[in-house]
Amino acid sequence: MNNNVLKGGLLVALGASSYGVLTTFVKMAYEKGFTTYEVTFAQLLLGVLGLTVLSSIYKGKKQKKKGGTSKFKLLLAGTSLGLTSIFYYLAVQYISVSMGIVLLMQSVWIGVILDSILTKTKPSPLKIIAVLVILTGTLLATNLIFQEITFDLRGIGYGLLAACSYTVTIYTSNTVSLGLPALERSKYMVIGGLLIVSFITLPSFIVNKNFNVEVFYFWGPILALFGTILPPLFLTTGMPKLNVGLGVIITSIELPVAVLMAKFLLDESVNAWQWLGIVFILTAIVLMNLRKLNK
Repeated sequence: MNNNVLKGGLLVALGASSYGVLTTFVKMAYEKGFTTYEVTFAQLLLGVLGLTVLSSIYKGKKQKKKGGTSKFKLLLAGTSLGLTSIFYYLAVQYISVSMGIVLLMQSVWIGVILDSILTKTKPSPLKIIAVLVILTGTLLATNLIFQEITFDLRGIGYGLLAACSYTVTIYTSNTVSLGLPALERSKYMVIGGLLIVSFITLPSFIVNKNFNVEVFYFWGPILALFGTILPPLFLTTGMPKLNVGLGVIITSIELPVAVLMAKFLLDESVNAWQWLGIVFILTAIVLMNLRKLNK
C-alpha cells in the first residue's frame, strides 16, 4: 500500500511539474520570435496526435464509475482548456512567468465560488480562511505590498481570464463523461481545445499569411510533450493510487516549479516576500484539502 502511494505521488508530482515548466518554454519560444497563436496551435495539434497514439496503444481498464460517455460533451468541455492556454500565454507576453502562475492559481478560490453557486451552499469556514490566505499570499507573491510596481493591465486581465477558464476546465474534467477511460477523456478534451484555438487563430493566419511552420520543429513538440501528453499520462496513472486530498496537495508543486524554472532559465528575480506569498498559497491549498486527506 505504501509503495503504491509512493509511486502514485511521484507520478502526480511529475505530471504537475510538467505543467510547471511549460510557461518558461513558452517564454523562450517568444524570445525566438514565435507568437502566442503559433505556440498554442502547435501545442494542441501535436498534443492531439500524441494522445491519439497513446490512447490507441494503452486502452486501459474500463472504468466502472457511473457517468456519461458523451464525447461531444468532452469536446465542449475542452473549449475551456483551449481558452486557458490562449489567455495564459497571452498573459505572459506582458507579465513575468512568476506573476502569471500566481494569477493562474487564483482558480483555487474561484473554484470555491463556482462550487458554492452550483451546489447552492455556503463555503465552510475552513474554505473561507483558505481563500483569505490565498489572497494574502497573492499580494505578497506579486510584490504589491513592499514594492511599487507598474503592471501591464493586459497581462493581469488575461491572467485572471485564464484562472476563470482553468476553473471550468478542472470542474468539467472531474464531472463530464466519467464513463470513458481517462486517456480517452483527455484526448477528446484536447481536441475540443484545438477546435476553439483553431477558430480563434486560423483567421489571423489566413488573412496575415504569417504562420511560421518552424514552430513544429522544436518548440511545438516540447510544449505538446509537457503541456498535453505527459501530464494526462502521469496524472491519470498516479491519481487512482492516492487519496483525492493528497493528490490535490501534490499537484500544487506546479507553482514552485514554475517559479524556479523562470528564475533559473529566464533569470526572473523572486525575493523573500514573494516566496513567502507562494508558501501562503500552498498552505491554503493544503488547508482546503485537509478533510479529504483525513478521509
